[in-house]
Amino acid sequence: MEPKERKLLNRLMNLGIDTWVDGIRRSHNLPIQLSLWSGKNFDLGTFKSPIVRIHVRDASVLPLLFTASVDSLSEAYVTERIDVDGKLEDVIDAMYRMLPSSSPKRSSVRAGTSSRADHSRQWDKTSTRYHHDVSNDFYKLWLDERMVFSSGYFESGDETLDEAQLKKIDHVLREIGVQPGHRLLDIGCGWGALVMRAAATYGARCVGVTLSENQYQLATERVRAAGLSDRVEIRLEDYRDVRGTFERVTNVGMFEHIGRDRLPSYFSKVRSLLADDGMLIDHCITNPDSDQGNTQAPRDEFISRFMYPSGEHHISLVTRALQQSGLEAIDVKNLGRHCATTLKHWAARYEQHADRIRQTVGETKYRIWRVYLAGCAHAFSAGNASPYQVVCRKAGGTASMLG
Repeated sequence: MEPKERKLLNRLMNLGIDTWVDGIRRSHNLPIQLSLWSGKNFDLGTFKSPIVRIHVRDASVLPLLFTASVDSLSEAYVTERIDVDGKLEDVIDAMYRMLPSSSPKRSSVRAGTSSRADHSRQWDKTSTRYHHDVSNDFYKLWLDERMVFSSGYFESGDETLDEAQLKKIDHVLREIGVQPGHRLLDIGCGWGALVMRAAATYGARCVGVTLSENQYQLATERVRAAGLSDRVEIRLEDYRDVRGTFERVTNVGMFEHIGRDRLPSYFSKVRSLLADDGMLIDHCITNPDSDQGNTQAPRDEFISRFMYPSGEHHISLVTRALQQSGLEAIDVKNLGRHCATTLKHWAARYEQHADRIRQTVGETKYRIWRVYLAGCAHAFSAGNASPYQVVCRKAGGTASMLG
């Protein structure tokens, strides 16, 4: 490009930036400083010191800022075309406040997810391993000591993450009345925390299934080290292949991998595994849109592209599917505040160990998970995702079975 042409292009870009910055300052007054590859800085609000700094690495990013979307800004960050300095929760909050009010209310990426994700056995195995087989060392850096990758239970609100996760496990096991001698199946058992607690403290005989090779190996080692091999069996197995009869079934954190269209077949499978007086407890992340189930939560586009499909179901679809499968809900609870607090703990620990995480998984995965955790925390806090606990039994049971 000739010097005159380059000078003209830079002038046009600067005019565009000035107009955009002026609009942001007037409409949002954000405590953000924008710095360009040229060294020029723009304040997006009136402040003494910015809480977030966004560094634009090259001119190709500018159109993404002018017509910002969740997907475009997240992708620009993940692909290192922009850098972001500041607390993670402030970064993600600023990202969404910057979105123009005319941004689409619905996510075309999200809407197309169900058709692409057929949730075949191979698809589920690939999806689960992509998500969970990042590295056991990676998860150890920011999860609790038991490595529980689901919401904790913050009864008083001042619990540590370790305390909240143990309370959650005990809450789940008490909710379904686990007793000595009960045979318990944990679908999506993670690194084995729930089945180990159920066996050691409640006297259950447990089977935990996972599609993650890393989880299977570490959970098996933990069970062996705890001396629980005679009471706990960890399997690398699809829940659809499980056989037998269980008094209690738990699914705490795997529900999002099932898929909206496969809910009836999932519940039918679980019903076939339940004893006549058996009970199932599910923790599920649902969509608050009761009409379409496709509204754009702040994390939807990004997760669909870089992580895995988020909650596709409204809670009414979940209860309808379980009823159609011969089950009935006996208790439904919203866990929103617990999930929001859990994500804040995870995000803070993630930031605390940022350098070690980068060394463990590399810059790209570090950035993907950074935005993912911040987006989830924002979604739960803003009510754009609705986490529920649903306790079920076979339909037609007597009231005395409720305990």
